[in-house]
Amino acid sequence: MTRQVLDGMRIAVLAADGFEQVELTRPMKALTKHGAEVDIVSLKRGSIQGLNHLFPGRKIDVDRTISAADPDDYHGLHIPGGCINPDLLRQSEDALDFVRAIDAARKPISVICHGPWVLISAGLVRGRRLAAWPGIKDDVRNAGAEWVDEKVVVDANWVSSRSPHDLPAFDRAIVAHFAESMGRSAPSRISEMGVGRFLVGAAAAAAAGFAVQQTVRGLRDGNGASRSPTGRRPGRQRRREPAEFVSRS
Repeated sequence: MTRQVLDGMRIAVLAADGFEQVELTRPMKALTKHGAEVDIVSLKRGSIQGLNHLFPGRKIDVDRTISAADPDDYHGLHIPGGCINPDLLRQSEDALDFVRAIDAARKPISVICHGPWVLISAGLVRGRRLAAWPGIKDDVRNAGAEWVDEKVVVDANWVSSRSPHDLPAFDRAIVAHFAESMGRSAPSRISEMGVGRFLVGAAAAAAAGFAVQQTVRGLRDGNGASRSPTGRRPGRQRRREPAEFVSRS
């Protein structure tokens, strides 16, 4: 079996009710796809409720409560956003202590959207650079950090992003970030696509390129006129004149 770049890594996803669903599920899928083991760590047992912006999403089972979770058991941390989720987390001293311990050990932390509120309340952002939801840029700046309006920002052991719109780039970045923290190379785009998908895409691109080349050549050689298979322009058919009528006497 092929070894994945995140094999042997155990990642904590710190979340509570009101997490933005895709900001948890998409990064979690990216991490597990590349071999990581992911635990949902939360404030309570049972399950937590996700949101799709303002509308209820799916519930996610909790693997471990924050009071029982040990930062030493994890190689890294992901904090999703949503307006409610980080606001609940930042009020939990256990959650803040967990985040502080992960950061003090210089383990990788990924955070997106409103998630930086947790880092702010943990007192960790002063002097750091990070992306976040534009609505909290004043909170980031007032806490002494630099808010960066980019899809992905890497600053030491942190990787951050602004919103769900940035998830394609963010997912690739967190896999690379967590892999590099273990001294491993990030996966290439080709390996992420799979050889089959890459070959199909390459063949389609080649076919499209050939068609364009033929069209351009036709325009150049014949000013857009179509040609017969022999390469000659089809000539105009000559109109056959009616035969002259000759009377016979």
